[in-house]
Amino acid sequence: FSLTGKEALTHFPSLGPSTNSAQGKVHVKQCDLLKLSRKQKRLCRREPGLAETLRDAIRLGIMECQYQFRSERWNCSLEGRTSLLKRGFKETAFLYAVSSAALTHSLARACSAGRMERCTCDDSPDLENRKAWQWGVCGDNLKYSTKFLKKFLGQKRIGKDLRAKVDIHNTNVGIKAVKNGLKTTCKCHGVSGSCAVRTCWKQLSPFHEIGRLLKLRYDDAVKVFSTTNDAVGHSELAGPQRHSHSPKHPSSPRSTDLVYVEDSPSFCRPSKYSLGTAGRTCSREGNCDSMCCGRGYNTQSRLVTFSCHCQVQWCCYVECQQCMQEEVVYSCKQ
Repeated sequence: FSLTGKEALTHFPSLGPSTNSAQGKVHVKQCDLLKLSRKQKRLCRREPGLAETLRDAIRLGIMECQYQFRSERWNCSLEGRTSLLKRGFKETAFLYAVSSAALTHSLARACSAGRMERCTCDDSPDLENRKAWQWGVCGDNLKYSTKFLKKFLGQKRIGKDLRAKVDIHNTNVGIKAVKNGLKTTCKCHGVSGSCAVRTCWKQLSPFHEIGRLLKLRYDDAVKVFSTTNDAVGHSELAGPQRHSHSPKHPSSPRSTDLVYVEDSPSFCRPSKYSLGTAGRTCSREGNCDSMCCGRGYNTQSRLVTFSCHCQVQWCCYVECQQCMQEEVVYSCKQ
């Protein structure tokens, strides 16, 4: 497992919650199950709670990626992901961004939930945080998670080749997306709900909002190439000129842009990157024409059962009838 390596979202076996008596052994075992570099494995073993947080981040990233691409030709399936991560496609860019965002988000939440030994609530030295602590409120510790993540990913050494620069750029786009979603949440304390005293703390946005933002960035991703900056003497990422009076000179991508270096395959047919779209369900009014790549689609009727005519019964339960209705399903032809 490496968020800036070959397999950003690899599955690994689930372990149950660790008991206090065997916590150390379970933690080390969890670290050993992850595909980590030697340095990352050392960090993992020194941070009780980190392995479980990494597992949560993997699951969060996979689920969000598959949700955002559920209606696309590439549906973020696990099949073909290793080959995909070796290329510089838009899809690769999204994987790096959603992976780093999921880990940033999971680390910050794990700190505030007390699942990490070396961090706790948001410890920014301001008055609002001290007030929040006094009232038992724990802000999400994004400061610690961002600092630790960059150490974990080893970003101090900037890659020299184009792909390394692109991967690091997209990883940072994911981190920035989480930072941009940080909100101030407030709670009132006072007689009869009055706001005589107000406590505020920092809270992360739900990860669905971050995933939706990254999907928009994917839709507007910028194709880049490497260019030499004569002023500083090293190469930089460059893309199409934006709004400028000097069209001959390329512009640098913004820090919030997802970037890629090569055009994506169609994902229509099975390949080393995906299983293709044959058999995928689609919406006739929505995406069947696009998803099925001009091959057409099959129509099938089926009966589905659902709860209906539900009524609340005294005291504490709901009584429903079972109804059936015909449902039409569309799926892409071979």
